[in-house]
Amino acid sequence: MKQDNELDPLLKQVARDKGTEHPFTGKYVKEHSAGMYKCAICGNQLFSSGAKFDSGTGWPSFTEPANLANVELKVDSDHGMKRTEVVCKSCGAHLGHVFDDGPEDKGGKRYCINSVCLELEKKK
Repeated sequence: MKQDNELDPLLKQVARDKGTEHPFTGKYVKEHSAGMYKCAICGNQLFSSGAKFDSGTGWPSFTEPANLANVELKVDSDHGMKRTEVVCKSCGAHLGHVFDDGPEDKGGKRYCINSVCLELEKKK
């Protein structure tokens, strides 16, 4: 697990200070490789590439976590909005938010996740 003093400034700002990347700037927005997306801080398995879809929002979007036990969902009332925050259960990193506007045929959820918080382990 990376220590906070080892994190690059953007990862620290997003994961620890609940920031967000600018839309369409993250390294995984247009990524289509098969594999497992892991937490960039602790390596916890978070999202399978099979659950990734193009939402057109500017952030990597997933229909569901690879394992619900690896993420925590919290009420986020910051900025005058009521949203559901997605957090890595292992290290507490803020990953993004989950919304109810995902593909209906896949459960209707859109896990909107910041690329900087992810590391893709490509399938061999």
